This record gives sequence, C-alpha cells and structure tokens, in this order.
Amino acid sequence: MQLGNARDLNLNKNRFTLVALQLMHHQHQCFGVELKLSVRYALAFRVDYPCYVPPHMLNSIPLSLSGYNSPQRERRIAMELSKVTLEIFSKLEQQWLSHYEATTKTRILSIDGGGTTAIVAGAALIHLENQIRAQTSDPHAQIADYFDIIAGTGIGALLAAMITADDGFGRPLYTARDAVHFISERNRELYKPKYAGVFCRRFSSRSMENVLKQLFQRKEGEERLLTLKDTCKPLLIPCFDLKSSAPFVFSRADASESPSFNFELWKACRATSSTPGMFKPFQLASVDGKTSCSAVDGGLVMNNPAGAAVTHVLHNKRDFPSVNGVEDLLVLSIGNGAPAKRVRDVRECSTSSVVDIALDGVSETVDQMLGNAFCWNRTDYVRIQVFGIGGEKMKAEEEKVLNERVLESLPFGGKRLLEETNGNRIESFVQRLVATGKTSLPPSPCKVPPLATTC
Repeated sequence: MQLGNARDLNLNKNRFTLVALQLMHHQHQCFGVELKLSVRYALAFRVDYPCYVPPHMLNSIPLSLSGYNSPQRERRIAMELSKVTLEIFSKLEQQWLSHYEATTKTRILSIDGGGTTAIVAGAALIHLENQIRAQTSDPHAQIADYFDIIAGTGIGALLAAMITADDGFGRPLYTARDAVHFISERNRELYKPKYAGVFCRRFSSRSMENVLKQLFQRKEGEERLLTLKDTCKPLLIPCFDLKSSAPFVFSRADASESPSFNFELWKACRATSSTPGMFKPFQLASVDGKTSCSAVDGGLVMNNPAGAAVTHVLHNKRDFPSVNGVEDLLVLSIGNGAPAKRVRDVRECSTSSVVDIALDGVSETVDQMLGNAFCWNRTDYVRIQVFGIGGEKMKAEEEKVLNERVLESLPFGGKRLLEETNGNRIESFVQRLVATGKTSLPPSPCKVPPLATTC
C-alpha cells in the first residue's frame, strides 16, 4: 500500500479540527503518525516507533468532509479514529513487549571439561572477547561484562574462574587471552608427569596446586587467596563427591549465603580436575571447615555444565527473579573438542576409550536435551564444538576451531550440519549480547576496599 506524504482534513472549525494525518510508508510499516483533535474528543497522540496501520482502517476515514457538521457524522468519525488508535497501540504494545523480552534475557556461558590444553574453548573465548570489543568499540570490554553467570568443568572451570575472578575493584582479574596464554605457558606445571609404578601414570598434585594458588591470589599488603565470593559474576563449578556419592556444585550463590559453602577458588578448580587415573581424589573443606568433600573430576557427571547452569538460574529467584522459563535465557555452550577416532567394536575398548565415551556421552546428552528445550527458538541456544582435534600447532588448531561448520542438535535426536561456521555463530551471538547491553547483576558480594594511599 503506497500512501501520500500528507492529507489535511478540515471539519467544522467551531466543533473540532483534525489538523493533520501524516503517514509515511516504508515496507508495510508506518512511521511518524501524528493526530490532533479538539479537547472535546480528548484524543491526541504521537507515534515515533514503527507500527503498522491496516489499509482498511485508513480507507474508512473520510477524506472529503466539507459541508458535513452533524453530531452523528462527528461521532462516526471519532469512532473510526478510535479504531485506528486501537490498532496502532496494539501493534506498539506487541513490539514493545518483544523488545523488552529480548533485552532482559539472562545470559549463560558454559565451558566444557576434557583434555588439558583447552584449545577449542580457548580459541572460542578469545574470538568471543575480540568480537565483544569490536562490536562495542570498547577495547577494555571483557566476557564477564556481558554474561550473567558462567559455568565450567575441568579445564573449562579453570578458564571460567580466571575470567570471573575479581581484582578487588569489580573487574575481572584476567582477560580471555591472558587466561588461555597462562594455561598454555604453564601447562607443563599444571600437568607435570609423575610416574607411580610401572604401568600407572599420574600427574603431580603438588605442582598443580602451587600453580593454582599463584593464579588466584591477591597481593595487597598481605597475600590473600580468592574464594567463590570473590568473583565478578555468579560462578558454577561441578565435581563428584566420593563421600556422598553424588555431584557437588561449587556456587557463588551458596557461598554468599553461608561460609560453610564458601571455598577457595584454587581448591574448586583442583577438585573438578581430579580425573581418576591422573590425580588422586582431592580432599578439601570450606573456609570455616564445616563442609568437607572428597572430590574427583566433575566431568564424570557434568562434563557439559550448561544443563546445571540452566537449572541453577531457573531455580535461583534471588539472583534471577525475572526468569520464568527457558524463553528468558540466552545460552552459549562451548565444547572442548571431541576425538576423531570412534570406538566401533567392543575389541577396541580400553580404559581410556571408556572414559572418553563417558565424557562425550555426558556432553552430547546435555546438548541434545538443551536443543529440545530451545527448539522453539534455536538462536537462544548456541553450541560450539569441534571434532578431531589433533596435535598440530596451536595457531592452526585455533583456525580449525573457528572455521569448522556448526553441527546442530535436532529435536528428539539427530544432528544437522549448517553452512555457518563456529566463528560466524559466535559473531552472530555477540550481536545479541551487545544489543542487550552490559549485565545489571550486582558484582561480587565480597569486595576488598582499595588500599588507602598516604601523601
């Protein structure tokens, strides 16, 4: 429907005057609608937001009314204009509500466990942070600024803790690039081989613990180890407790409620990395010593912590009061690579292959369940994963991660190979993050005041 720029309707000036009806049409949307009526009919409004006015409503408004001044005619015109008003504001309400819902989604970042190098997750996180900075034109923007909660398992938990750890001034202690670089540079210390017997190979627990303590430590006059409360955003780290034979999730929400659930960050990362066969079970206690745990690798039960993060948000009304269902969530789940070689025969099974099957199976199951939950709007749930990471150079691996095409889970089973690459998917996701703005959640509930300066 093509409309003119302006139409003037002049009625009896003593009774009421319709000064102007200006409609500019573009792609079936009308912009800048302005109607003015006399005080008698008390109808005046201005619309600057895009709306659509049905053609039949516009055609029902008389354009040649000279000589007609009966009260019945005026009432009919007023009724027709009221219909237009109702249509316009109904469309405005729908568009405003959809805009409101889009800007209040709770943003979740989940990082899988698996492996010791974090090549896949590292490449994805660096690209994510670079895109946030590019699209916001803010060279200091960080991932924690645009997510409401971050979860990680195993090596993914170490990355999650590093990019959320509070520097004491409300800012993350490490950027994504710093975190990935640290893990790459100190990997031999984090996973220092220690041979126990002829056939049993383990890694040195002491070496890893020393590195983690250095990592999560503030130096402010006296050294202070960071705890779960010392994070910029809510953090989730799962492990498996041998004492209770059940999963145990380290959570900032629980740590804020009671010191009995507040643990030092290095201990939480150490607990979720205690893979059987690589490390001994890790014994740890809360800061007040009232809660203890005998922890092994969280990847055995929650290698993909996205499901735990979604459940946590849905049931945590204190921190996320506006979340009523998955329609209020925006989830980015980052995998840590899957082996290219698949076990096709029972004779190929070994201890290591069984562990791989368990870890991959847990991750794929969670991915499938979330794919079903978000099937109504696939753009609200994005999964980044790469298959067949080998022992090539780090730079080549990073390029492979971003250039690999996305394999999307379909509702009720099956997968679909998309034309979109992982890099493209991250860029599209960042557009939605930037559109919603920085998170409004309060930062760490436990702040260290800046040190006093003396003149």
